[in-house]
Amino acid sequence: MPRFAANLSLLFTEVPLLDRFAAARAAGFAAVEMQFPYAETKAALAARRAEAGLPLVLHNLPPGDWAAGERGIAILPDRVAEFREGVARAIDYAGALGCRQINGLAGLAPAGIERARLLATLTENLADAADALGRAGLRLLIEPINDRDMPGFFLNRLADAASVIEAVDSENLFIQADLYHRAMMGEDLLTDLATHRSRIAHVQIADAPGRHEPGTGSIDVPAVLSALDGRGLRRLRIPARGPHGSGSRLDGGLPLKVPGSRRGHPFGGVPGRRPGIFPGLRPGPYDTVSA
Repeated sequence: MPRFAANLSLLFTEVPLLDRFAAARAAGFAAVEMQFPYAETKAALAARRAEAGLPLVLHNLPPGDWAAGERGIAILPDRVAEFREGVARAIDYAGALGCRQINGLAGLAPAGIERARLLATLTENLADAADALGRAGLRLLIEPINDRDMPGFFLNRLADAASVIEAVDSENLFIQADLYHRAMMGEDLLTDLATHRSRIAHVQIADAPGRHEPGTGSIDVPAVLSALDGRGLRRLRIPARGPHGSGSRLDGGLPLKVPGSRRGHPFGGVPGRRPGIFPGLRPGPYDTVSA
């Protein structure tokens, strides 16, 4: 049965990041993830995580200068040293926080550099990172992102990520698949997720368009989850955004409930739309994540 984690970078944004561990626990989650932990100290994050009793299942490599528009540096030939420093920093944070998965963003393709050179840089960087993370007992993931929301991003489709993984030829490189990005690229979710299942280690959930909670867009989320469940995938992240807004309520921001479950329990059903988002599956517990 799929298990769920809340993304603290994108949910509970009405409170500071350090307070979101407790907010996620209060909303019924038993695991969390985040994008970039580096603005906070390891000690502060570790203390709040421990207080909430929630495992952190994933965070990202440093992305370069996010505020300036960078979205990863793994493809940039002149930033290889910085990328490797970021890998070391991510390993350091992961060790302090008990995290076992690290996601890396490829980056935006700059003008004037041939794609073949960017691909070669990416391949070499990922090979080094996969090896370094493997020695630390960590798993490396890469994420394809749609080119409508992020024009110029180097990896757009699941097939792009799979091709890079084949070129890297490492047993420690996997895919993070976001249903929203896959739908925005027009991919056949059931077919493409099945095709690349052996390398998908983490699935993120938000409906499309809008990137809001399940039931607000065109994705048949119950069918996708049932298909993933049938293939043994157990680690998922809940929606990137709460209901039609840039944040969420302290009850998790999701107007979802399973009959007989706790109030606000994630992914039970959407009042006024569907009786439940898990037809055929026994209600709860859906708020846990595999170790």
